[in-house]
Amino acid sequence: MININRYFGGISILGVLLLGVIIILVISYFKISIQAVVESPESQGNFSYVADSSRSVWNDYLKRPASYLWNDIFIDIFWQGFINNMKRIRDGMPTDFDNAAPTVNFQ
Repeated sequence: MININRYFGGISILGVLLLGVIIILVISYFKISIQAVVESPESQGNFSYVADSSRSVWNDYLKRPASYLWNDIFIDIFWQGFINNMKRIRDGMPTDFDNAAPTVNFQ
């Protein structure tokens, strides 16, 4: 049987760091200055364009739904239940999971 996890394993943080070092070495081999590229007016213009566009997309399209999901769904439903159960654990009382679990009476 073939172990499928062996073929689709993720990359570790060390692999990412090693890949970054290799990329920097390859760029250096071709005599490309990363500092000159980043500090050029074209790059600064591109960075500011992407930042302004991202800010605009967030403010115009994503802020309201994300705020609704965070405040009205996550905080009201999940967070309150979590806090209530943590207080019950602190006080030594059964949690919602304990109360909702089916029981079997052996007689």
